[in-house]
Amino acid sequence: MSDPTTDPSISSFVDVDATSDFPIQNLPYGIFRLDKADRPRVGVAIGDRVLDLAACFDAGLFDHPALEASMPFHQSTLNPLMSLGKEAWSAVRTRVHDLLRDDTPDLRDDADLQKEVMVDRDRVEMLMPVDIGDYTDFYSSREHATNIGTMFRGPENALKPNWLHLPVGYHGRASSIIPSGQDVRRPSGQLKPDEDKPPIYGPSNLLDFELEVGALVGPGNELGSPIDIDDAGDHVFGLVLVNDWSARDIQKWEYVPLGPFLGKSFATTISPWVVPMAALDPFRVDGPEQDPEPLEYLKQSGAQNFDIELKVGLQTESMDAPHTICETNFSYMYWSVAQQVAHHTVNGCNLRPGDMLASGTISGPTEDSYGSMLELSWRGERPLEMPSGETRSFLQDGDRVVMSGHAQGDDYRVGFGTAEGTILPAK
Repeated sequence: MSDPTTDPSISSFVDVDATSDFPIQNLPYGIFRLDKADRPRVGVAIGDRVLDLAACFDAGLFDHPALEASMPFHQSTLNPLMSLGKEAWSAVRTRVHDLLRDDTPDLRDDADLQKEVMVDRDRVEMLMPVDIGDYTDFYSSREHATNIGTMFRGPENALKPNWLHLPVGYHGRASSIIPSGQDVRRPSGQLKPDEDKPPIYGPSNLLDFELEVGALVGPGNELGSPIDIDDAGDHVFGLVLVNDWSARDIQKWEYVPLGPFLGKSFATTISPWVVPMAALDPFRVDGPEQDPEPLEYLKQSGAQNFDIELKVGLQTESMDAPHTICETNFSYMYWSVAQQVAHHTVNGCNLRPGDMLASGTISGPTEDSYGSMLELSWRGERPLEMPSGETRSFLQDGDRVVMSGHAQGDDYRVGFGTAEGTILPAK
């Protein structure tokens, strides 16, 4: 049975442009407030407006026992809602969809109620949507892994022996995950620009972005109880855009033998609207063929990748708008979200509501689809030419990076908004 909440023939009484990221088929969740004195709460984006779910609940527009018990819409993060599980998510989404349809009168015909529960999106301040307790960053794009391996080890040794057998990942730093729009301070650390001299301390000269997508965990699992790959979908609430800012020179010196540390932990930006998995179901596609065949616990059935178009814009201080430097697609990922969940928990590791599993840099097969400056400039050897006449091999102070993404449907699109940040000078 098809899901009516993704039916492209259904419209909202709220005017939504065909190019809007937030039609009635999307209904992403976020945490907002009107000003610093206002209490943060849960909202849903619809066109250029936000539906205040806390106000809807107070007005008696929701009737579900799980919502009565936990009051998730009045909380300052999405974690309580995420912890309720798929049945509750579906009930909330269905009710929100019904309220916003153009053929249901409850909200459409009540102007006073609309004033009570809806607000213009340009009036709200978006906050961190989730309290992220743990953050795991994967390395799941074959194109990206091959590019990086080729740069530093040569094409014959581009992929490490384990790469085609498991989703490689590492534990990131949750405390420095920030919402879109917050500035990013250029990090300082140990650098080794001269191989024949001792390391020095100073600001990173090779600051980079990484275009990624993050999966946010819902109910999670008990310690010692792996999540079966066929059940992985029950544990993923939704997706966000992720910019895993990276200091390549700090990372290069520090990463042996335990992997990234200070080169990654200074900042990670996420988009403020969490797109629910139900909104993305119509855009499921098959991923790349996996050869060799994965082990049994990683074998998946059905289409587990997603056709999501992704873009990165770069704006220097002398430019008026971002210039597109990368266009790629989430469907290129070799290891799927479901496989990441199954692998993460196969040893009994417990995931908890709000945990984030990031995809790793998403690169495609062409040079303009590479998801990092390291690849786009090929280690700085081929600087990018900007419309202003400037060139960029890596990010400079004042540069603004804007990531966006959407899945394109028939006369509508399911979008993420943006994940953006501007580089501030090192302290």
